[in-house]
Amino acid sequence: MKHSSVDVRPVTTAARVYAILRQDIVTMRLKPGATLVEKDLCRAFDVSRTPLREALLRLCEEQLVDVYPQAGTFVSRIAEPAVRDAMAIRQALEQVAARHAAIRADAAGLARLRRILARQKEHAAAGALDEFHWADEALHQAVAEIARHPNIWRVVKREKAQIDRFRLLTLPLPARVERVIAEHEAIVEAIADRDPNAAEAAMRAHLDSVLPVFEEIRRAYPDLFELEARPDAPRARRAAAP
Repeated sequence: MKHSSVDVRPVTTAARVYAILRQDIVTMRLKPGATLVEKDLCRAFDVSRTPLREALLRLCEEQLVDVYPQAGTFVSRIAEPAVRDAMAIRQALEQVAARHAAIRADAAGLARLRRILARQKEHAAAGALDEFHWADEALHQAVAEIARHPNIWRVVKREKAQIDRFRLLTLPLPARVERVIAEHEAIVEAIADRDPNAAEAAMRAHLDSVLPVFEEIRRAYPDLFELEARPDAPRARRAAAP
């Protein structure tokens, strides 16, 4: 039998630039409010202005970059409405994932969750907050995959960029890391107990603990936050088109 060849599309230059810039923004290597100079970025990525502007347009659509005519291009500051919207999406989807994970988890899935949790505790003890964050990501992804809803994580990962920037600022708070671990333990144990109601409630409690510290973080890092909605933001973002 003759099989058709698989169409594997190469990553475009614009997609590569977009992925790198997005990662740098979400992980706070590029701070909110930072200026993005097109000629410097073209030189750094060794690209022309067309793919760079295509990448910037995608980031504008995700509210991660703002472009102001005659003023410049900037990493968007963290906006409370964007964080709250992203959290609402995350809560709706991840509570479903936790419930289904409790129904469908097998021994291998539970072992995977416990390994990730143990690794996260090791990172916490070492004060390795970046690694702690990546283990956090791995645990939430594992819950979705154990639930047999891997696309839940794909959607959440795309939508939660605003949350990630904010959450990275919360990790140094006193006892914050310990609280996250305790909440993760509750989720894992509820899944292990095959209790979908408890798993959903544990995930809800975990995600509900993020926003109550919003004002505290905004006061600590006022320059990184957008204090109020800007009426010209949509117009500025459209200006990024090549």
